[in-house]
Amino acid sequence: MNKETVVIIGASNNPERYSHRALLLLRKHGHEVVPVHPKLAEIEGIPVVADLGLISGPVDTVTMYVGAAISSGLQDKLIALKPRRIIFNPGAENASLADALQKAGVACEEACTLVLLNTGQF
Repeated sequence: MNKETVVIIGASNNPERYSHRALLLLRKHGHEVVPVHPKLAEIEGIPVVADLGLISGPVDTVTMYVGAAISSGLQDKLIALKPRRIIFNPGAENASLADALQKAGVACEEACTLVLLNTGQF
């Protein structure tokens, strides 16, 4: 299994949120996680990045847990980040953003990160 650097947009410290469950499962699978949230300092001992524009270095996957109202404003920062792919989790779909990202060479998919991890498709 390849270990990836995974950015979680909409990361949460609430154990009931899917983004929190994804953070735990990604770590369990050995991936490096970079949680992004404007108001949290850390989640499960992992430093949280307040702004997507502060991330440097190669990123394999961005997993999206925010709706289109928020994610549309991240287009330029996502393109600048140059991840290999972006996963739009259920409820985070954004067709116009996905189209712009694909035109910039970023693969996009509508899928559930938890399902992909649990079925060996991540």
